Amino acid sequence: MDSFIIAALALCSLTAPAYGDKGASKARSCSDIRQFYNGKGFSLDGVPQSEISGEHLRICPQGYTCCTSGMEDNLASLSRREMEGLLKDAGRALQASLNGQYKTFDGYFLDLLNRSELALQESFPPAWGLLYSQNAPVFSDLYSELRRYCRGSNINLEEVLNDFWARLLEKLFNLANSEYLIGEDYLECVSKQTETLRPFGDTPRDLKLKVTRTFVAARSFVQGLVISGEVVRKVSQLQLSQECTRAMMKMTYCPHCRGMASARPCANYCSNVMKGCLANQADLNTEWRHLADTMMQVANRFEGPSGVDIVVLSLPSRISEAILTMMENIDTVNSKLFQACGNPRAGGTSTTGLDEVMKRGKTTVEDRVGASTGTLEKLVSDVSKRLRDMKPYWVSLPSALCSDRVATGAGAEDKCWNGMNRARYLPEVMGDGLASQINNPEVEIDITKPDMNIRQQIMQLKIMTHRLKNALNGNDVDFQDTSDDVSGSGSGICADDMCARGPRLSVPSTDRPKLYAYPPENKKVVKGSANQNLPCITVYLLSLVTLLLRR
Repeated sequence: MDSFIIAALALCSLTAPAYGDKGASKARSCSDIRQFYNGKGFSLDGVPQSEISGEHLRICPQGYTCCTSGMEDNLASLSRREMEGLLKDAGRALQASLNGQYKTFDGYFLDLLNRSELALQESFPPAWGLLYSQNAPVFSDLYSELRRYCRGSNINLEEVLNDFWARLLEKLFNLANSEYLIGEDYLECVSKQTETLRPFGDTPRDLKLKVTRTFVAARSFVQGLVISGEVVRKVSQLQLSQECTRAMMKMTYCPHCRGMASARPCANYCSNVMKGCLANQADLNTEWRHLADTMMQVANRFEGPSGVDIVVLSLPSRISEAILTMMENIDTVNSKLFQACGNPRAGGTSTTGLDEVMKRGKTTVEDRVGASTGTLEKLVSDVSKRLRDMKPYWVSLPSALCSDRVATGAGAEDKCWNGMNRARYLPEVMGDGLASQINNPEVEIDITKPDMNIRQQIMQLKIMTHRLKNALNGNDVDFQDTSDDVSGSGSGICADDMCARGPRLSVPSTDRPKLYAYPPENKKVVKGSANQNLPCITVYLLSLVTLLLRR
């Protein structure tokens, strides 16, 4: 029995050094992380010169470390700011693209109107002489209202066009019947007969259909570009949640605290962190794609026989045709107006000037469509490509943000940082969106509490898509700002000094992923060495007790 006790004591004496703590060997220097930490703008006060025990760490693995609690907090806040900066930069790039398209199309539509009005101003004096010079404001007011509509004013296009034709009828009737004294009341009666008499033939009805479809589509399309850019801007400015900050810190700066500054994250590990952090943003994907698809449909309508170029640039010739139709049928028109409104009183000028107007009206007013077709075709092609490219934006953000930070090359999967050490990352990659993150091993999320700021933006996308679909059918729907319709708090805001200290809340799950243990990279540093020495300590104590009892 004595020999057994002696053998046991000898065995424990031999094995004890292998399980000893770091104190048995020289502590590793922290010079690298001190330089790195100071380079990030932090003070070196309190930063250890050599590794210390890591029981105080709440985000990084609790092995021997060069990071204090304060350093962990500072680096966590830094990782949040850097991540938010990357999201803003990505958002700005997309915003710039959308804003560029907005300026291009808005400028093009307004330029079309300017060219169309200029063509009317140049062609109408020789074609209609006195009729135009005395009534120029009727035509300029029409173009002014069309410009206001394009710029977003709350204007009813049909009313604008109806008012134009009613005013034009009054002026032409006055000119054709200058031998009568015609008062305001009589002219008001005349203007009310525009729809029933149809003095301008089918032109007003045809133009109303084409102009309404064209301008509703053009304005809705431009608004779609504006709304898209606003959604990107607002979502890109949202602060990251506390849990995302913890995950970003663990992935980005915990390797430095462990003395593995060169270790880069495993690809799948980075994907899970980013998918968890951007889970709410990914939920924009469905409505974002719907909006892009609908905008492409609207853009394709800008070309063709009823395209925006043809409709806008042909306005002068179509209006001239309508005037000529009425002048050629003036006797019939007069007869019906006299019947509807009564015979006007005589006493005006003896001559009507109608013969001169008719003679001039035979001059053809040509449209100027041809020069613009190629430009519009290029614009539509370019914007369609950009809209297709931006469709996957929200679900491609995780891979885009991981692309330049993950480990690559031969054997990278076995040497990358997996959140604990240099080793293969074993958990599977999560899907996109909030609901898919219930089992995310890196970022714990309450999937029953979506970010209400992002839900607002999803609603804005739905409203804009609905407006564009109506525009495809020529229906104008007043745009309503629903930014105040949805209330609630957004994603958790992480205060600079609290990022690593908050409680971890998640949805209870019976199907949580397994947590994998990885061996530490530094074989000399073994976490929990006191526990591993416990068997030998027990043997020592039992042996001593046995010897004492025997004596």
